[in-house]
Amino acid sequence: MAQSGKPPAAEHQTNAARWSKTKAFPAFVVQLASRIGRLAMPQLCILCGMSCGNMSQRPICPECDAAYWNEARLRCRACALPLGKAEPRGKHHYGCEHCTSAPPQFDATLALGDYRAPLERLAVGLKFRGRLAIAREFAVRLARVAEDSLERAHWPDVVAPVPLARRRLIERGFNQAWEIAKPLARALNVPAEPTLLQRIACTAPQSRLDLDARRRNVAAAFRVGKPVRGLHVAVVDDVMTSGATLEAVAHVLKAAGARRVTNFVALRTPKD
Repeated sequence: MAQSGKPPAAEHQTNAARWSKTKAFPAFVVQLASRIGRLAMPQLCILCGMSCGNMSQRPICPECDAAYWNEARLRCRACALPLGKAEPRGKHHYGCEHCTSAPPQFDATLALGDYRAPLERLAVGLKFRGRLAIAREFAVRLARVAEDSLERAHWPDVVAPVPLARRRLIERGFNQAWEIAKPLARALNVPAEPTLLQRIACTAPQSRLDLDARRRNVAAAFRVGKPVRGLHVAVVDDVMTSGATLEAVAHVLKAAGARRVTNFVALRTPKD
């Protein structure tokens, strides 16, 4: 057999380099083909599952947009729960019975809609299937709500996501609240700070607990990582359920000197 004339170690390194190159090329081709495939295949609406025209890479078709988003719903200014009989608290300010008698730590909550069928598919698609286009859709709509709802004197100074515990962030690969916060901050023309809020305790999932247990679960789970004194902080999350997490976040922000805290949430669960 012909000998290459190279020492064994050099021959091994040469072969390894060749193997690395041949492995990298197919990986690039696969990624490119995947991107082309996504552009070439018809896009399906996440709500109705149909391939509808004029979606422009959006996750929702125009028909579902008109059917499910544009609901005329009066909500509590503080917690965003739907209101039956509204009690005015000044011009364009309404409060539910609970927030009127015991105001929460946060000052206001803006929500796009109720966490109900079929809209909950959006939250599930974002959080558990990594459909990040949904986060951008949420952000654009929340910016519109802010334009309609917030006075310029109450415009946020900074946007911050509710943080995930490190273990959950590693498991999921992204923080859905941050994916909403980034485009929202751009739309509002204010800075976004991913580490303004820090989670210092890995808590049990809130969905498994009752209201009192949820409050205890997150009472000491957060801290403020950057100066917020005198600032109006916009806190972003995908879904607001009991409000315990956002209450805990607002508590540490106010304790650190924040002037105002407004929650920006995509969906709000109805009262139990």
